[in-house]
Amino acid sequence: MKRLISLLIIISLLSPAFTGCKKDKGDPPVLPPAGSMTIDFSNFQSGKKGADEISIPKGTQNSNWEFAAIAAQLWNAVIVTTLAVPVYSFSKVTEQKPVYLEDKTWQWTATATILSTTYQARLTGQITQSNVIWKMYITKEGTGGYTDFLWFEGTSEFDGTAGQWKLYESQTNPVELMTIDWTVTGNKIGSVKYTYTKSGNPLKNSYIEYGLTSNTLNAYYTIYYYNASYQKFISLNVEWSTTQHNGRVKCAEYFGNTDWYCWDSNFLNVTCP
Repeated sequence: MKRLISLLIIISLLSPAFTGCKKDKGDPPVLPPAGSMTIDFSNFQSGKKGADEISIPKGTQNSNWEFAAIAAQLWNAVIVTTLAVPVYSFSKVTEQKPVYLEDKTWQWTATATILSTTYQARLTGQITQSNVIWKMYITKEGTGGYTDFLWFEGTSEFDGTAGQWKLYESQTNPVELMTIDWTVTGNKIGSVKYTYTKSGNPLKNSYIEYGLTSNTLNAYYTIYYYNASYQKFISLNVEWSTTQHNGRVKCAEYFGNTDWYCWDSNFLNVTCP
């Protein structure tokens, strides 16, 4: 009887400790949305000239839209050719449930298949006193495979309203390629800004910021990039409707003034209101 009483006392003393450990784990950090890495280029998919060609005849049928499309496609090309694997892998990871590791660190895992190649993605999020620290490791299976390459890392606010990613070029050349600053407004992406940071490239310090507003032209780009034709950095502003597809653009270097130049829902030049 005494043994039983002693055992019950021990169990009662240990129970708070076990319960405390479980509570210490807490909840997983708020996962940045998949949209924190992506910019919508769908309104500018048919640009025909290269990003450095600025010789579009002003006043031709769709020159206003096409000028905006050229600058947008410069950035789209960077994402498609260099960052397709980490961006797609991250989108797959956000669909999964995390598991707790240790030291306030959680892990999400997913499998991503791109062009018949399989990748294993592993994202960790560690809660610190000031923010959440994220690290994404990619493992490639098959020929030319590699294990646990740290393809990007970053930080975010506790409530998931803002953060920054730092992305590296590739497993064979693991140098910093760009940063992505992002914000969330309500339950939607508010803004995403790519900044090209790779040294030794003319595009270094170029950026594109994309965001959504409540205006009639409810989407915008702010773009700053090195243009080979001008041999200098140029800046432009673009605004458009994500439903009607009409919009406007201004660029002092190209148009020679700071006026807006518009296009309609068929991408044809029109006089701005």
